[in-house]
Amino acid sequence: MISFMSDALPSNTPEWSVSELSGALKRMIEGEFGLVRIKGEISGYRGPHSSGHVYFSIKDASAKIDAVMWKGVFGRVKFRPEDGMEVIATGKITTFAGKSSYQIVVDTLEPAGVGALLAQLEERRHRLAAEGLFSDARKQLLPFLPKVIGVITSPTGAVIRDILHRLADRFPRHVVVWPVRVQGESSAVEIANAIHGFNALPEDGTIQRPDLLIVARGGGSLEDLWSFNEESVVRAAAGSMIPLIAAVGHETDWTLIDYAADRRAPTPTGAAEIAVPVRLELLAQTADLARRLHLGVRRLTDRRRSDLRSATRALPSPDALVAVPRQRLDLATSRLGRSLERNAARHRLLLTETARRLIRLSPQARLAALRARLDGLGFRLASSQDALLRAERQKLGRQRQIISDLSARAHRAIGVTLERRMGRLTSAAQLLQSVSYQGVLARGYALVLDGNGKPVRSALTVRPTDALTLMFIDGDIAAHADG
Repeated sequence: MISFMSDALPSNTPEWSVSELSGALKRMIEGEFGLVRIKGEISGYRGPHSSGHVYFSIKDASAKIDAVMWKGVFGRVKFRPEDGMEVIATGKITTFAGKSSYQIVVDTLEPAGVGALLAQLEERRHRLAAEGLFSDARKQLLPFLPKVIGVITSPTGAVIRDILHRLADRFPRHVVVWPVRVQGESSAVEIANAIHGFNALPEDGTIQRPDLLIVARGGGSLEDLWSFNEESVVRAAAGSMIPLIAAVGHETDWTLIDYAADRRAPTPTGAAEIAVPVRLELLAQTADLARRLHLGVRRLTDRRRSDLRSATRALPSPDALVAVPRQRLDLATSRLGRSLERNAARHRLLLTETARRLIRLSPQARLAALRARLDGLGFRLASSQDALLRAERQKLGRQRQIISDLSARAHRAIGVTLERRMGRLTSAAQLLQSVSYQGVLARGYALVLDGNGKPVRSALTVRPTDALTLMFIDGDIAAHADG
């Protein structure tokens, strides 16, 4: 007996399934690294997927790592990611078993340094300017003295106090404050919603609709003022139907809302100075205008009084003024009687002509004409009925004649057909009679039948003593075969 041994030696190495190994690697990597912060350049960015999630890569000079950012995280990103932009990503390292790769799940994404922010800001400024959002043709004139001023700013900062103090010094006005956060993740949404909210207020609502809006914030770094560079805030400012003053930062600070606003103020205090004039200056100006108006009216009154005196001396006497009109009145009075008579005669003639026309157009005359027309139509209708009846009778007679002719032709055709068919039947009967066995019997022949009544066709089929039947033309005879 020959036995074969396996070449493979037994092993103590445990077996792993692919899923088990992938899970173990995932737990090891996530437990080893946890939360990490990496810096690199965005690569392969194509915008949000149909699901809202974003997939891209972060690379440097010698390596690359896949990155994924979920929909909710992407909604909180303050800038627009682009290929080639240097960013700092914070997130967790994990693995993706479907591709046997590792990746970073990004929790926060921010530009790497001020240079990237400035580049993104410049790109956004050019793009929005190309849409016409910064055009001077879109800007509205500010009201000279607004009744209600809406202020969009932080309620706890020094900005609102500076604005209220400056308004009280220059010209106290009713102020409606819409509190918002001016820095942070949700600040841009709050500022845009505040602008839309003020514009949505009704004219006669409980809260008075402002005649002027001020969007204000104190100074800060580029990152601190970034909310006022967001596209949603810029579009809200450009689309505001209420004139809007942007007062963000100090005089040297510029944001995109400054380009979209109807007016830019260097500081929040400057916005209050632009919004209202100085009350005391207006009072002084009004008093000066009233004094100048009073002096002007006095000088005009004196000049007109002097002109009136001069005109009075040049005017003729009252009798001379009414002499010519009085003469014209006397002449018209003398002509009035004859004119009235001619006018009455002309109107009488016109009235007579109108009466004759009315007689022709009276209901009685129109009724008589309609009655005569109706009688004529009745006569025509009766004549038409008689003619129609005569025509129908003639047509009926012609139809009857046609039916009679057709009936005669049918009878003749049936007779001819019957005669033809009878001749054919007679010929067939004669032919049948000539070929039938009865014709043969009539010529002197006889038909021999066996005991079953069947014809005997051969003598060989007949046995001695068989009963036979001889059939003649005039009768049958029974017989027996003998010999």
